[in-house]
Amino acid sequence: MDKPIIQVALDLLELNRAVQIAKESVKGGADWIEAGTPLIKSEGMNAVRTLRETFPDKKIVADMKVADTGAIEVEMAAKSGANIINVLGNVDNATIEETIRAANLYGVEIMVDLLAVKDPVERAKELESLGVHYLNVHAGIDEQMVGKTSVDILKEISKNVSIPIAVAGGLNAQSAAQSVKYGAKIVIVGGNIIHSANVEESTIKIRRAIDEPKIEYEEEKTLDEKTRELLEKVSTPNISDAMHRKGAMSGVFPVNRGVKMVGRAVTVQTFAGDWAKPVEAIDIAGKGDVIVINNDRRKDIAPWGELATRSCMNKGISGVVIDGGVRDVDDIMKLNYPLFATATVPNAGEPKGFGEINAEITCCGEFVKPGDWIVGDDSGVVVIPRERGYEIARRAVEVKKNEERIREEIRRGSTLSQVVELYKWEKK
Repeated sequence: MDKPIIQVALDLLELNRAVQIAKESVKGGADWIEAGTPLIKSEGMNAVRTLRETFPDKKIVADMKVADTGAIEVEMAAKSGANIINVLGNVDNATIEETIRAANLYGVEIMVDLLAVKDPVERAKELESLGVHYLNVHAGIDEQMVGKTSVDILKEISKNVSIPIAVAGGLNAQSAAQSVKYGAKIVIVGGNIIHSANVEESTIKIRRAIDEPKIEYEEEKTLDEKTRELLEKVSTPNISDAMHRKGAMSGVFPVNRGVKMVGRAVTVQTFAGDWAKPVEAIDIAGKGDVIVINNDRRKDIAPWGELATRSCMNKGISGVVIDGGVRDVDDIMKLNYPLFATATVPNAGEPKGFGEINAEITCCGEFVKPGDWIVGDDSGVVVIPRERGYEIARRAVEVKKNEERIREEIRRGSTLSQVVELYKWEKK
């Protein structure tokens, strides 16, 4: 290989969309076209045949993830026009050997995917000895969501094998360049190309990065910092979609439009407008936190107002959510502070001190624990369990990327139901 290969992974359900995206990626410099596993499951070998007819001069990769009956699956992919067939690396050696025999018979090649292999370095050496043509160092989508990457594994494997190595798993221009520097000959890019509004431009960016690879080192960030940074980029609908339509508070609205809050929950249980614990929580909360208050669900009496809001601003607290009423709304609107409530009311309660801080509460229909991630914007407020913060943030970013591509296709004249082939995919 004279230069690194870009393999665009068409992990889509709709064949027409996949073909169009592939055409745009080829214009940007993509070399190999992959019929992704979702596309093959959705469209079968017709996906491979269509890609072969559309791109007669390009290598077509069939990401079959073969796990058994290797000869049959290699034969059907090869006869449909695939040049390279993907096989899972954790299958029995008998399956690997059978796929290689079939590949030799039909003049195609085998790429073995090291996804979820327990000892990838040793397995890579064994697979090379069996005669496979390529290895794919792969952190799967679900693994990426919890912070796993392919690059560290790649460094060790490239020292131990001589056959070409592909790398896959959430690659962007920077991580693709890192992969090439560490020995990858093929970079497999999915979401950062196929979910881009401008596929050609995104492919060009990766092409430039891998043709002259430079490793750019970023300042190491904590998991909390990474999570916050990601959540600030996405909307509450993105997050709700990433959580399978869960986590959204009900009946709550923003007092101020156009402002966003992201932070860890400091929870407050109070009763009927008793504003002592809500105000005391301001002193406990840290910079970037969000105060979440259950006012006994009372809308006719407020545990919060302008002076408490100003105090939060002094502390750098990201926002406030109240399952109940808030007062001094005219003044709070002038402050343009992220505050969410279920009602506005003039009446304040008395600071009696009932309730508690940083215990599990319910707020607007959702359980909230201290330390849970709270995100609020014009669409409302969502709660993310603290132990899933980074994962959900990553998944929400993927939701946003996918919407960007759909938005572009609608801009070109399609409709939402046409883009996602809604009638075809209605539950039968």
